[in-house]
Amino acid sequence: MRAFVLALMLVATPALAVQPDEILADPALEARAREISRDIRCPVCQGESIDDSSAPISRDLRIIIRERLVAGDSDREVVDYIVARYGEFVLFNPRAEGSNLILWLAGPALFLAGLAIAVAAQRRRVAPETRLTEADEARLREILKE
Repeated sequence: MRAFVLALMLVATPALAVQPDEILADPALEARAREISRDIRCPVCQGESIDDSSAPISRDLRIIIRERLVAGDSDREVVDYIVARYGEFVLFNPRAEGSNLILWLAGPALFLAGLAIAVAAQRRRVAPETRLTEADEARLREILKE
């Protein structure tokens, strides 16, 4: 039974690359470190957070985050420290400020521009007015009488 529970725990829990020697003794600080680590991209793996990556640089970043938290930095200060050294690229969700603001606004702006072009094109597309010729009108009157 014990082996079954252990196997279930191994399957049910996510496989994190955080090593036991990295984990902080204070559960609150460790929870903050994990929260920050989830939003930082591994510079080597690029598709994984540093929490999931086993690359040496990810380990270094996890240790730096924990050292900064123990030193008393806020979450924002820790993220700013990492971004100052590795750039905005390491953030899974880049900040909507500065030059990134252009990227954040480009999608909605292009959508609205496309919508405006579609509406303008639809308004210009007026069905041509078609009138029946005298022969067509006479033929229609004949059909309707029958």
